[in-house]
Amino acid sequence: MDWELVGPAAGMFTATNIDDLLVLALFFGQASGDRTAALRVAIGQYLGFGAILVVSVVGALGAGLLPAPALPYLGLLPIALGIRAAWTAYRSDDDEPATTGTLQVAAVTFANGGDNIGVYVPVFATTGVGGMIGYTVVFLAGVALWCVIGWYLACRPAVAAVLSRWGHVILPVVLIGIGLTILITGAFSH
Repeated sequence: MDWELVGPAAGMFTATNIDDLLVLALFFGQASGDRTAALRVAIGQYLGFGAILVVSVVGALGAGLLPAPALPYLGLLPIALGIRAAWTAYRSDDDEPATTGTLQVAAVTFANGGDNIGVYVPVFATTGVGGMIGYTVVFLAGVALWCVIGWYLACRPAVAAVLSRWGHVILPVVLIGIGLTILITGAFSH
């Protein structure tokens, strides 16, 4: 694994999953200390995130068919998703998950991962197979860390309240920043 990818991959995982951390905290909060329910949440998180990775890899392989000068324009996708996230945050309230079942957690994780896919596809397309493997390993380790932090936050209502209040602001800013980075970096590399 290319160790130079660890920092950017960890940063990207954090940025694209800040909203998921709140959702995980809510799911773990519903588990109410039940270890079996908490395990279902963690398994569901891995299933949902695994599906996000599969779709992202397939999308990146398809994007590999694009000519190299077109790849930076894939940065427009996270920008559009960031604008959409900002608009959605402005227009609606967060919905709480209704259950701690494995498949329900997986479905919510996958549905909540549209922004992840939009960011991962162009990055995966430009890093090649070795880069995709490196990002995937870091992301899967990140899921484990997110589960631990989500459980911790579920036990700390004050911390969860802060994330609930500001997560909707952080996500659009980060997505737009990632999109601009892809555009700018790609424009100067070709």
